[in-house]
Amino acid sequence: MKMLRLCAAALLMMSGVAQARPATPANIVATPALWRVQDADTTIYLFGTVHVMKPGIDWFRGDVKAAFDGADELVLEIIEPDDPNAMGAVMMSKAVAGDGVALSDRLDDAARAKYRAAMEANAMPWQAFERFAPWMAGMALSVAPLQKLGYRADLGAEKILRAAAVKAGKQVEALETVEQQIDFFATLPMAQQIEFLNATVDGLPEMEGEFAKLLRYWQAGDPKRLARSMNESLEATPQLAQTLLTGRNANWAQWIKGRMDRPGTVFVAVGAGHLAGKGSVQDQLKALGIKTRRVKE
Repeated sequence: MKMLRLCAAALLMMSGVAQARPATPANIVATPALWRVQDADTTIYLFGTVHVMKPGIDWFRGDVKAAFDGADELVLEIIEPDDPNAMGAVMMSKAVAGDGVALSDRLDDAARAKYRAAMEANAMPWQAFERFAPWMAGMALSVAPLQKLGYRADLGAEKILRAAAVKAGKQVEALETVEQQIDFFATLPMAQQIEFLNATVDGLPEMEGEFAKLLRYWQAGDPKRLARSMNESLEATPQLAQTLLTGRNANWAQWIKGRMDRPGTVFVAVGAGHLAGKGSVQDQLKALGIKTRRVKE
């Protein structure tokens, strides 16, 4: 199963990833997808983000830049604390398993051997994670390989958008808190946490190719292929999909519906997987009687 594809993107957005050495700029012009919800006095743009990128991708341009420039406020999934240690402190407060069972003891023999080998291959001593719940090790293993490949959180779309909003004096709000996002993983049933960890380990050999493919679909503004690659892999685990994807999409659609009652222009930026495929934010808005329209370059 390849649920790693969505989980890696989600957790890279909410973890303090150390910067890797920049790759050679490629000067790629991207045209990521953008949608609009509008009534007589309110316009809300919906933009799907990628949370980590390499240098040289020119995406903050064209209709995306025009929509952002015309907005009164920016709304993100979360507002990361300015102190990177604060994020780590929240994660650590929820990472220790409450039952005292060593992480390795939760895995069968084959899974344990693969997990320990993966940790060591990414310069993370598995012994240091024995007190932690499986979700924490899964997160760490999802972050480390992409970091080594040159993907950088400081080049993620959220970082760029927030910096631009602050510079322009725009209001910045969030749909969720840091604690809520971490709890999506920390409160998963133990069986699902183990499944997440094992899937992460199994997906490591394909991670570079899979993430590069997702990035290409995003750059091309192709939400259908992005959905097939990112979201449909979660269909085998409907509980996990409800927690990480569709349940949150429904909550955000309700927020958008409520925000339409007030005038203004809002630029909402959330992970691209939330705006693609079945159960997307657009689907949830449609169920509420709200139409979204794609903004074309």
